Order: sequence, then C-alpha cells, then structure tokens
Amino acid sequence: MRTVTPLSLPIDNQLAVRPALSKVPQVTVLFWVIKVLTTGMGETTSDFLAHTIDPIVAVGLAGIALAVAFVLQFSAGRYVAWRYWLTVVMVSVFGTMVADGLHVQLGVPYAVSASFFVVVLAVVLLSWYSSEKTLSIHSVHTLRREIFYWVTVMTTFALGTAVGDLTATTLHLGYFGSGVLFAAVMLIPVVGHWKLRWNAVFAFWFAYIVTRPLGASFADWLGVPAARGGADVGTGLVSLVLGLVIVALVGYLTVTRSDETVRQPGW
Repeated sequence: MRTVTPLSLPIDNQLAVRPALSKVPQVTVLFWVIKVLTTGMGETTSDFLAHTIDPIVAVGLAGIALAVAFVLQFSAGRYVAWRYWLTVVMVSVFGTMVADGLHVQLGVPYAVSASFFVVVLAVVLLSWYSSEKTLSIHSVHTLRREIFYWVTVMTTFALGTAVGDLTATTLHLGYFGSGVLFAAVMLIPVVGHWKLRWNAVFAFWFAYIVTRPLGASFADWLGVPAARGGADVGTGLVSLVLGLVIVALVGYLTVTRSDETVRQPGW
C-alpha cells in the first residue's frame, strides 16, 4: 500500500478522471520535490542567460523553447512525464524573465508587480471556475481546462517570482532569509489540509504558489555572489546541478509511471 502524506492526497475526491485522458500527474511528495527544483532552476537559469547573452535574445530563445514545450504538451493525448515537466521548466524560466523584466527594464516596484499578478491570478481562477465549475487539477482532461491550467501555472510563477524578490530585496530579508520564510509559509497549507481539513483544491493552489519563491530564494542564495548575500556557487553551476537532478527524477517517473493519475475509490 502506498504511503499517503498530507500533500499526496487526491486534489478532488468527487471527480472520476479517466487515466487515458489525464493531462497532469498524480500529486505525490515527488511532485512537490520536482516542482520546487524547477522553480529554483528557472530562477538561476534566467539569471545566467541574462548575464551571459543579450537579455532580449535570452527572452526570445526562452519564448521559443516555451512555445515548443507547449506544442509537445498539448499534442499529447494524456499525461507524459517528460513533456509535462519540460513545460513546467520552460514556464519557470520564461516566467522569471517576464517578472524580472518588469522590474529591471521597466522599473516597476516588486510590490506593484506582485499586487498586479495577484489580481491577474484571481481573474484567471474566477474565469476558470465560472467556466468549468471546478479548479481541481484532476479535472484537466479537456483542451479548455488544460489552457486554464497552464495560464494559472504561468501566473503563479510570475507572482511567486515577484513576491520572492519583494521579500529578499525590498523587505531586506535576503535570499536565505526569504527561503526560510517561505518554507514556514509552506507549512500552512500542509497543516491546514492535513489537520484542519481545508478544501483540497485551495490547499493545493496555496502550496503551488508558495513553491515558487521557496525554490527560487534558496537557488538564488546558492548562486549569487557573497556581496549580494549568496554562497557564490554560481548561477550556471546551480542550474546545471538542478537540471540533472530534475532529469533523473523525471526519468524515474517515466520508467515507473508512478505518478500517472489512477482512478481511486471515492473519486
């Protein structure tokens, strides 16, 4: 019998999803591990590219890679681990560039961009619920729901990036301090769902948003120079290591198919 942990429970116990049509993975502990790793990789990869090649070229290349990833993801008839996580990685990289661009290139304060993305996320979620009457990721088995899902994912990445930078720089917590803060915040939806019986969909999206600044803050701390409060490992090296770990874990999921959504009693 598989061990059930707080965030490995089904997101919606009222919807029966056909495994052949599911476009998202089962939410397990490994799901959250990979998700945090992708947020960290997206942050450091974005910084590495922006400081290695022309920022405009970097954004263009990331945009093309994201478009290719979306084509692969949407063309699949069901959830395929490597396609799904490739898309998440590219959303992370491109989303970071967009959020950072608002501040660096346009001078938008992090507090303003964070507030803006909160409003955008609320609009997206309200539109999704109004159209589909559910926000459960295990209901993502139609094209329209999949579009809503990925728009939501992109918005959470942009929001998380802005919030993470807000705490690290504007509020002067630093990257490591921000990471510790968001690790503590992550416990709120875990305990809320596990012990207080919070709505599973709400707890999921709460946790999903927090994973972005959580992973990005610690990755930034590892990658940036000591003058900026980091460990000075280097963004390129951090990106490479995180990328290799992600590839290994996704390879494991591809072989074992242990994260494919299965129909369970009570769904």
